[in-house]
Amino acid sequence: MKISEASRASGASPRSLRHYEDEGLIVPGRFSNGFRDYCQSTVDRVLVIRSLLESGLPVRLIKEALPSTTDESDGGTDVVHAEFLREVQSHRDRLSARIAVLSDQRAALDAYLLDAYLQEARRTGP
Repeated sequence: MKISEASRASGASPRSLRHYEDEGLIVPGRFSNGFRDYCQSTVDRVLVIRSLLESGLPVRLIKEALPSTTDESDGGTDVVHAEFLREVQSHRDRLSARIAVLSDQRAALDAYLLDAYLQEARRTGP
């Protein structure tokens, strides 16, 4: 299928599809005129890529993950898979730490706003 059809089927923009190709995440075939030819397995791979990107994983980790999920013949798959899981866990832990900091900042802002509203209410009366 052409890039426009693959875009509709996957929900990824044509620009994103080209970017995934540039990053080495997908390798579409080519028609004789040089246009990209996307098969269903490439579209399925794009759906996985989008899901992983939406979960916050960086492209670097996705590039490491996809070969282990698609290449059954690789003898080092278990090592790559274990390393990938450690990387994902580390990424998740960093996100958790950032969320904790942001939650603390939000709580501080909530406290500040509550105090400001109470002071304003006291100043202006009931």
